Amino acid sequence: MIPLLLGVVLVWYSLSQISISKLIQYFKNADYFWIVLGVACGVLSHLSRAYRWLFMAEPLGYKPKLANSFMAVYSAYLINLTIPRAGEVARASILTNYENIPFDKGFGTIVAERVADTIMLLLIIGLALILEFEFIYEFFANKFNSSTLIFGVLILFGLAVLMYALIIRSSSQVALKIKEFIGGLVEGVLSIFKMKKKWSFIFHTIFIWVMYLFMFYITTFALPEIEQIPLAAILIGFILASFSIAATNGGIGSFPEAVVIAFGLFSIAEDPSRAFGWIMWSTQTLIIIILGGVSLIYLPIYNRKKAGI
Repeated sequence: MIPLLLGVVLVWYSLSQISISKLIQYFKNADYFWIVLGVACGVLSHLSRAYRWLFMAEPLGYKPKLANSFMAVYSAYLINLTIPRAGEVARASILTNYENIPFDKGFGTIVAERVADTIMLLLIIGLALILEFEFIYEFFANKFNSSTLIFGVLILFGLAVLMYALIIRSSSQVALKIKEFIGGLVEGVLSIFKMKKKWSFIFHTIFIWVMYLFMFYITTFALPEIEQIPLAAILIGFILASFSIAATNGGIGSFPEAVVIAFGLFSIAEDPSRAFGWIMWSTQTLIIIILGGVSLIYLPIYNRKKAGI
């Protein structure tokens, strides 16, 4: 309930910062060619995600249908709008029902997928730090003096080393769970390199995230007020927006405000930034609701036909 309540509060806050009539005006004036193109990038990324999963099922001795995998992906995204992370469980259940893949194995491959996605997000964060190091350094240097900044980094590094040492040496249940989790992440990453079509898997992983970035970037052209924003704003906006999706149910309320925070670092006005966040979140969510709903309805029909019933 906490993410849902947080989402409701953020929706209230966001709409209190911009009048509904002004927001509607932004929706009316938007260039929907770019919005549709951004939506297409989103659909391509999800199709690639469905196809990528087939490479993970193959070593387990299964050859699931792409249609079932695609509909399971969209069904999972739809269910995530109601209960965070419940979509992954639902996706594994769908594959169990219609592809006879044991739940634990199917869920394990989905977790391994998430490991690959986490690595890609970390790489994008690293890319943003490299490309925009000067901007990021100057931003924090203006907020804090150099000695404070260096001292803060050293403290964080020291705490990280200390925590790592304590976890390695500790035999407590919490430490064991953390070590088990980290071990699972490492095992998941290594399993990617053991599969027969690992390069295809890596290609699709990169393609998925490139499409995510394009989806975000292309949609900025829909509003004249922000179509000339710098690359740094795109990268930081995308990163914060990605984290916002995990913060509340599908990013409800948090997505537009994450965009406002990111774009605000570059002195971009709040109204068009907030309107962009709402336009992008609304259109992408609408597609998830439509395709996710159709998928849930059509899955039993499609598989009944395939079974000849």
